[in-house]
Amino acid sequence: MAIEQRLRELDARHRDLDLIIENESKSPSVDTTRLSAMKKQKLRLKEEIETIRQALSQHH
Repeated sequence: MAIEQRLRELDARHRDLDLIIENESKSPSVDTTRLSAMKKQKLRLKEEIETIRQALSQHH
């Protein structure tokens, strides 16, 4: 199903972003603006993932 594929893609992007944020935050020359933007993007991904999961749980 297409929605399940979308969920897998979002989960993968969320995990990737989490690793990037973790590595960036350890950098001595961290770009706080970029880091903040990535954290906001990660939050948007999480919200979309949760919305899809809720929709899927209502249909099953």
